[in-house]
Amino acid sequence: MKAHSHTPSFHLLVCGSGYLGAEIARRARALGHTVTSCSLSGGNDSHVCDLSSASSVALLADLIEPPDVVVHCASSGRGGVSAYELVYRDGVKHLSTTFDQAVLLYTSSTSVYGQCDGSIVTEESPAEPDRLTGQILREAEEIVRAAQGIVCRLSGIYGPERSMILKKFLQNEAVIEEDGSRFLNQIHRDDAADAILHLASLALEESMAQKVRGEIFNVTDSVSLTQLQAYEALAQFFDSALPPSGPRDLNRKRGWTHKQVSNQKLRALGWSPRYPSFLDALADIHPTIALGA
Repeated sequence: MKAHSHTPSFHLLVCGSGYLGAEIARRARALGHTVTSCSLSGGNDSHVCDLSSASSVALLADLIEPPDVVVHCASSGRGGVSAYELVYRDGVKHLSTTFDQAVLLYTSSTSVYGQCDGSIVTEESPAEPDRLTGQILREAEEIVRAAQGIVCRLSGIYGPERSMILKKFLQNEAVIEEDGSRFLNQIHRDDAADAILHLASLALEESMAQKVRGEIFNVTDSVSLTQLQAYEALAQFFDSALPPSGPRDLNRKRGWTHKQVSNQKLRALGWSPRYPSFLDALADIHPTIALGA
């Protein structure tokens, strides 16, 4: 779903030009907004900027027109605790300080919810991650909220040329953990980009700003599939055998959790996903999926 059509065009600074950032920039331009991008390495018409460096962010500010909205969607590059501190916590701190007149929108993760009981999780639910990386994400969230920015907690992103679940299935690496009852929470890249632009537009509307600024929103699809449901559907789709069963993978990057993340708060503001479920996108993404990670 597109952002509000009544919202005037604005200047968007996208920090991070990876899988999600590039799509946010593309869609924002298509909507008529002015877009500036930055990344650690530059390239793809983006400025070079090290978000962990206050002087680098200050230099960027000197080079560009003042943005109305800043989106932090940079990646830690598979790094550990120190990378999380530099990119996420220090990054949002420098952006909020340097661009203090802009709305700061930060893409966090639903991995901050540590629930393991299969319960429905809303923005009001406890977010007390046991991993240090998750705790750093929470620190970054609080910096953003203190600056009256917006926190988007994204589920696992999939989309064109990317789906870990589908890739593992097609490469015969998939394992159904125990009885397969663990819930999977995902979001299509395009739906995530639309949600972020939707919130950015609302934040600039005088009548809506107070409903979104300083708030947390879960950006996730509308159906939390169990692992078994997902793999049964894939087996049927590809006319293939069901993956074998095995023990839990406790070393997952995002941690082992079992929860149903709700998107009702965001949907109440007029956004809805084009792909309510991962299964709704299968026909669109499977031809090129072997290319992705």
